[in-house]
Amino acid sequence: MNIESGILNSAESRYDCEANPTNRKKVIILGSGPNRIGQGIEFDYCCVHASFALKEEGIETIMVNCNPETVSTDYDTSDRLYFEPLTFEDVMNIIEKEKPYGIIVQFGGQTPLKLAVPLEKAGVKILGTSPDSIDIAEDRERFDKLLTKLNLKRPESGVARSIDEAINIALEIGYPVMVRPSYVLGGRAMEIVYTEDSLKGYMTRAVEASPEHPVLIDKFLNNATEVDVDCISDGKDVVIGGIMEHIEEAGIHSGDSACSIPPHSLNPKVIGNIRKQTIAMAKELNVVGLMNVQFAVKKNPPIPPFEKGGIEEGLNKGQGSEKYEIYVLEVNPRASRTVPFVSKAIGKPLAKIAAKVMIGKTLKELGFTKEVVPQHTSVKESVFPFIKFPGVDTILGPEMKSTGEVMGIDADFGKAFAKAQIAAGTKLPLKGTVFISVKDDDKDEVIPAAKKLEGMGFKIIATSGTAQHLKAKGVNAEFVYKVGEGRPHIVDKIKSGEIAMVINTSFGAKSVADSYSIRRSALVYNVPYFTTVAGAKAAAQGITSLIREGLKVKPIQEYHKASQESKVKSQRNLLLITSD
Repeated sequence: MNIESGILNSAESRYDCEANPTNRKKVIILGSGPNRIGQGIEFDYCCVHASFALKEEGIETIMVNCNPETVSTDYDTSDRLYFEPLTFEDVMNIIEKEKPYGIIVQFGGQTPLKLAVPLEKAGVKILGTSPDSIDIAEDRERFDKLLTKLNLKRPESGVARSIDEAINIALEIGYPVMVRPSYVLGGRAMEIVYTEDSLKGYMTRAVEASPEHPVLIDKFLNNATEVDVDCISDGKDVVIGGIMEHIEEAGIHSGDSACSIPPHSLNPKVIGNIRKQTIAMAKELNVVGLMNVQFAVKKNPPIPPFEKGGIEEGLNKGQGSEKYEIYVLEVNPRASRTVPFVSKAIGKPLAKIAAKVMIGKTLKELGFTKEVVPQHTSVKESVFPFIKFPGVDTILGPEMKSTGEVMGIDADFGKAFAKAQIAAGTKLPLKGTVFISVKDDDKDEVIPAAKKLEGMGFKIIATSGTAQHLKAKGVNAEFVYKVGEGRPHIVDKIKSGEIAMVINTSFGAKSVADSYSIRRSALVYNVPYFTTVAGAKAAAQGITSLIREGLKVKPIQEYHKASQESKVKSQRNLLLITSD
């Protein structure tokens, strides 16, 4: 063989197809694509569980993903792996070669979801929720019509396709406003905008981030509690997977917010209403598989959590009649980044159940017909890379910044929160000095946390306005200078190791900028810090539990076993009552 023929043969071999497809019934699962901040690895968990579930049903699984850092791209996770980009052309090439029974776009987050409509138009069978239903949830104008039909509230909003439209909508709604392009992942390019000049600048950047889709403008709901709900539907029945109360207030991306299952402070009537609204939307959208809904609860004073009877007992007693307003923020007819957390909290593999539903199984056949309300509390906390980026502000907002998450589980909220903080690298203090500086709207709200910490033996120091308010409410707070007012100021005290914990909230661009040095110094000197009052209250509760009771560790299986035994016991008691 001469050199020329060797080169020719080598060139020809580069175009040989190694796919060698089988004739078995097969399903393609689209992964989440390249990893980055804002692209949760939780989606990879869902893809892997979907592959395992379909294997159990005797279906050949084909994974399409291009991220070597994932489990879905391990050689033994699926029957076949295509390490290819998640573009329409590449996916269609694989479909034409493999000729699958159907394709799943629900488990990889927003990246594969954007391919649903073009793939369906190309004749591909999309398993689970239809692309049209996905588009209704993503298209603001179509989604607004659905909410109007169901008589559900949403924040005042508008859709802008130009700078002039955006300015007019913002003037009508009133600043601050939440702005974001549609069809984006991880809150990318999402911001809270306070002024018209900021809005003009944002519109230019947003068009670059999502040129094919309009910008969504919503009224920013200040001091509202956000709630995440995951559910599964088989097209007929809908079962709630988990209702999570965010610890951070609405406006912070759900991927960055700590949250608890079951909700730790919302009253049962609110939770019951949220449950009903979720089921109504899932049915109206004809969801088949997973769906996630994000709510904001406004004007709902927290009440103490119910004891062992839990949420259902509270509803039966008729507690929680306070006035409240529930707003629907967003609906995603797909797996969310909370699915792994919810699955571990309730002891049910939601992604596996959803995958089987998508190939025709019913929830009754799979034995998942009723919401699991655990007897224990599970708290999810996010982990952030701030220390690795000099000059980056630690304040959270609508654009996702976390790079991972951890989970704490215990009998009550305080201990579960403390465990989650430890797992995230934040060691809550048991003594020392706590610094408090909060915006005007938070001054009354922070009082319970300040009193609880003072009662646990902590010394409280605060900037002038906060110190005066705390003193007026019975908290013995000492004054400390802000940066620029005099020395030693609060940053000096953080650097000298005098501060055990920081509670600092701000609102508005100037306030955020002025308090940046406090947050950054707390981060650099490894001082626990909380930038929302809700977070401060949770920390105070966690510290109280640590001081009074300490922490114990036991396997997660024991928590699920205790919940199951409690459920069986309740059923037996019910049978005894009805038989009498």
